[in-house]
Amino acid sequence: MNDGSQTWHYGLVARHWAENNTAGPEIPLFQSLIEQHGQPALDAGCGTGRLLIPFLRAGLDVDGCDVSPDMLALCREKAECEGLRPTLYQQPLHSLDLPRTYQTIVVCGALGLGVTRQQDFEALQRIHSHLKPGGVMLIDHYLPYGDAREWQLWPRAMRGQLPEPWPDGAGTRPPANGADYALYSRIVAFDPLEQRLTREMRGVLWRDGQLVAQEEYTLWENLYFYQEFRQMLERAGFVIEAVYGGHTKVSASADDDVMVFVARKPATE
Repeated sequence: MNDGSQTWHYGLVARHWAENNTAGPEIPLFQSLIEQHGQPALDAGCGTGRLLIPFLRAGLDVDGCDVSPDMLALCREKAECEGLRPTLYQQPLHSLDLPRTYQTIVVCGALGLGVTRQQDFEALQRIHSHLKPGGVMLIDHYLPYGDAREWQLWPRAMRGQLPEPWPDGAGTRPPANGADYALYSRIVAFDPLEQRLTREMRGVLWRDGQLVAQEEYTLWENLYFYQEFRQMLERAGFVIEAVYGGHTKVSASADDDVMVFVARKPATE
């Protein structure tokens, strides 16, 4: 994209997401928090509608936005099959410019993907500007040590093993479960100074045991530890009201590697 952002959520990857990524504990948690903190709401980085469609199904006033037109097209297609008419916008979060302000904005697994760290901060500022005074951003965050395979790359010796090889069967034979779509990923680089991980994703489509299409995408991820992420939210103008561990309403602890921040825009600034 001409703004310097990138993502892998296109084509076969987007289609696989739409068909296979449809559940998760995030859905009931964020729905209950929207009901608690108020509407209208925005699902920022809505993808193919994993959260958005259940929100609409429940009668909530929620819009969606995403950088990927493929994801949004699939979201609209799935919603319309249920008689739902979502309001969707194709925009990256760091240049968000919507005609509406919101009481609640949900950011689920969408920050830090395919952009610079400065663009991450700009995304938080744009989200802040799209909240009504006193509105709330709900954002989940995965800590760098949550994945043991990734955590072992921080020492220099382990990074010599990169890039990882593709998993066995990545585009060479049909999935064992008989599915038409398969997704494979590998880590190709890691920079602990920049706290940036680079992955490649391969999407493969099979028909009757024959390879029909194959696509590859590269994506980098910005990694943040708890305190720096919290300070970035505060620097963007938010007041942290609560931090939950996992996708629950239990206060976060040192044993959690996924956290949900309840970050409020002050009623007066």
